[in-house]
Amino acid sequence: MSLIHETDYGTPASKSSDTVELTIDGAKVNVPAGTSIMRAAMDLGNQIPKLCATDSVNAFGSCRLCLVEIEGRNGTPASCTTPVAPGMVVNTQTPRLKALRNGVMELYISDHPLDCLTCAANGNCELQTQAGVVGLREVRYGYEGENHLKSTKDISNPYFTYDPSKCIVCNRCVRACEEVQGTFALTVDGRGFESRISPGQMENFLDSECVSCGACVQACPTATLAEKSLYDVGQPEHSVVTTCAYCGVGCTFKAEMRGDELVRMVPYKDGKANHGHSCVKGRFAWGYATHKERILKPMIRAKISDPWREVSWEEAINYAASEIKRIQGKYGRASVGGITSSRCTNEETYLVQELVRAGFGNNNVDTCARVCHSPTGYGLGQAFGTSAGTQEFDSIQYTDVVFVIGANPTDAHPVFGSAMKKRLRAGAKLIVVDPRKTDLVQSPHIKADYHLALRPGTNVAILDALAHVIVTEGLVNEAFVQERCDPAEFSAWAKFVSEERNSPEVVEKFTGVPAETIRAAARLYATGGNAAIYYGLGVTEHSQGSTTVMAIANLAMATGNIGREGVGVNPLRGQNNVQGSCDMGSFPHEFPGYRHVSNDAVRELFESIWGVKLDNDPGLRIPNMMDAAIDGTFKALYVQGEDILQSDPDTHHMSAGLGAMECVIVQDLFLNETAAYAHVFLPGCSFLEKDGTFTNAERRIQRVRKVMAPKNGYADWEITMMLARALGYEMRYKDPGRIMDEIAKVTPTFSNVSYKLLDEVGSVQWPCNGDAPLGTPTMHIDHFVRGKGQFLLTEYIPTDEKTGPRFPLMLTTGRILSQYNVGAQTRRTANSTWHPEDVLEIHPHDAEDRGIRDGDWVKIKSRAGETALRAKITERMSPGVVYTTFHHPLSQANVVTTDYSDWATNCPEYKVTAVQISTSNGPTEWQEEYREMTEHNSRIAPLDAAE
Repeated sequence: MSLIHETDYGTPASKSSDTVELTIDGAKVNVPAGTSIMRAAMDLGNQIPKLCATDSVNAFGSCRLCLVEIEGRNGTPASCTTPVAPGMVVNTQTPRLKALRNGVMELYISDHPLDCLTCAANGNCELQTQAGVVGLREVRYGYEGENHLKSTKDISNPYFTYDPSKCIVCNRCVRACEEVQGTFALTVDGRGFESRISPGQMENFLDSECVSCGACVQACPTATLAEKSLYDVGQPEHSVVTTCAYCGVGCTFKAEMRGDELVRMVPYKDGKANHGHSCVKGRFAWGYATHKERILKPMIRAKISDPWREVSWEEAINYAASEIKRIQGKYGRASVGGITSSRCTNEETYLVQELVRAGFGNNNVDTCARVCHSPTGYGLGQAFGTSAGTQEFDSIQYTDVVFVIGANPTDAHPVFGSAMKKRLRAGAKLIVVDPRKTDLVQSPHIKADYHLALRPGTNVAILDALAHVIVTEGLVNEAFVQERCDPAEFSAWAKFVSEERNSPEVVEKFTGVPAETIRAAARLYATGGNAAIYYGLGVTEHSQGSTTVMAIANLAMATGNIGREGVGVNPLRGQNNVQGSCDMGSFPHEFPGYRHVSNDAVRELFESIWGVKLDNDPGLRIPNMMDAAIDGTFKALYVQGEDILQSDPDTHHMSAGLGAMECVIVQDLFLNETAAYAHVFLPGCSFLEKDGTFTNAERRIQRVRKVMAPKNGYADWEITMMLARALGYEMRYKDPGRIMDEIAKVTPTFSNVSYKLLDEVGSVQWPCNGDAPLGTPTMHIDHFVRGKGQFLLTEYIPTDEKTGPRFPLMLTTGRILSQYNVGAQTRRTANSTWHPEDVLEIHPHDAEDRGIRDGDWVKIKSRAGETALRAKITERMSPGVVYTTFHHPLSQANVVTTDYSDWATNCPEYKVTAVQISTSNGPTEWQEEYREMTEHNSRIAPLDAAE
């Protein structure tokens, strides 16, 4: 293996369809109009020297190394900023150019440290390389004069250093921060000799607005900005292309290695989801894979109050299997179940649901995807006939009106958030529906045209009001509706939304959004050109989550914003493989491919392959499993890669259910919160040790490639197979590729997918089958999957969770950029530098009423329970609404969330909890008891302890 080197063309590609012929160094070349001379030369294999130019940002023309001569023109223009022209004759190597470049490089080197042998970038430094390219052999200017060699290094950022003594002020980092990331955290301070790169107002990197996405580090041609891992480990010597295991964007990275040690994760330019960009999590927060708290040996115990005892793999697997057999023998076949993970691969998830259905003999399988995006599956399935987003991420480039509801992409899906901001800076309009002022509402060079700051729980009312305006003001795309949708259903829907009770004036009274703002937003969405809706958990995690998704689909169909680039309905999935875990049949009522377990033909297909008779009755969802456990009829659970105790609602109910079980098997990297109630712990693998695939939010299936051997001894799919065999159910897969072959055989939307295809083309979006052998970037182009689009009546029904004198505030929850989900991974990295604890965001008015100061401990009490956090007073919040995250287990945010859930899917109503806030002296009694319990239940017996 060797390092994967990607070609840098110096300037971005032109999108023109017209071509231009010119001559460069005697060779003719045809390129798109608007292409730079530098890029045209690269097409001929001629690499013009450069320092300030890179193809991830627009040309700048400051370094003066890429000078060329053009016949018939005076001077020596920069090839990066000069576009080609028909008949142009260019010379890139002449004595004059050589002398000019040599002189420019000599000036750079005269103010640059000559510590190449000990520099972190030695062997991978563009300044070093270009000095050789231009033939620099001596520097006539000494270091006696004024220079920057003693500039102070900034090491404040936990992941990279900034050494201004090595800076050549090429501006690449500043441009990357602006053009690629869109944060505008960097600037060039001073002029001439005094010029230097500055984060913010001469702050250090840690204290500035820098979000540590790594774009500046990626762009830097020297060691001015360099990963600290390069200092610790050295330059990498081989790399493997793989897929990030954090959010649902699915960024592609080069894992750059030295031996079996990971040096750095470098975003891959050919990644179809990220195009060479990254965020702080994917770029830097991979250290959890080798964290000292990771469990690498199997462990068992008879009671959860006992310390863990390390055992061999054979003993752990046999003990787990014997317990499942014992429990099923005593309590019946339906007394056990399993939970798949949205962080594991498609292949691993497929095996877990197979183990439950074929090995356990029931359909008691569920997944965390149900507690976040199951309303997407139901709602879009009803309206369109398929349960996934309609577009690829790149579709945003053609969007004129961006409609974001219940999503915070700059924090939860940051790489796509950057692409969205880039389109907004280019002129697209923006509508944000969110109770909180997210960064999209207003940030550098971004301002929402309309912010509908609704009260939590009123999504359906807002969407019906928008539809009311579109219908009553004659803004419906009648041609699209007549051709593509059921006319009778549309008429019934149009009559429903036209009713006065759905008007903005009536809806304003309980949503808090001014009627005129609703009307203006509706007009913009319906008439502003290509309009695309992006939504997240702020839509789905409600008692009317499925209804809200249907209302979104209604809006898209009524305005014709479906079936082409730049439009559509796009759910932003929270975890790396939420889409895949749904596709793979992780729900108790569906086989892979979203086919009901009662379908005889589908069941017979799986029976013929698995060789066992399958149950035709849907199994239990997670909350039903907990209910049955408390009732004494559900006694064993296999949990792969999920922490249901921390992530699921109503912690008291979850802990009671887990505590009532006789055997809980947890397969994970760390002793998570659920493991406090476990009897068997099977150490799992990080994504760096996996082979398989993830499916991102745009239905993109991508390869995950193993960059190091499993540190626990076995891959996750092998562990599931061992458990199946111990139960007497034989799985015969030889490798993950064979598992995917079976998935393709039994899942119509995956029928053309194989590792061979993915290795050839990089990635595909399902459906990928005979009709679309290379995948389907845009869905529903000529017709909906179900045939005619279905308009559905979306009656607004207020949630049962209401504010009142005892609980006057509404709590909603979400995520933050630096942390991820339950924090099991990111909390074990330096990302905790930015978010060491969850805090409660509260509006200044609500804080003043309660005598709360910024940083005070406050108690949050709901009808379900109470917990305590520190307060953060901020005008991001609307009066009457408070907000927190759930990344830290001791925060116990889900102690206060209720058991209310979506009417169709049981997706929990995380986003609407009535609470009271009061001052506190610190953590609650429950939090202290919980901490003591988890510490006690996480003890590991010494290896020499008596058995």
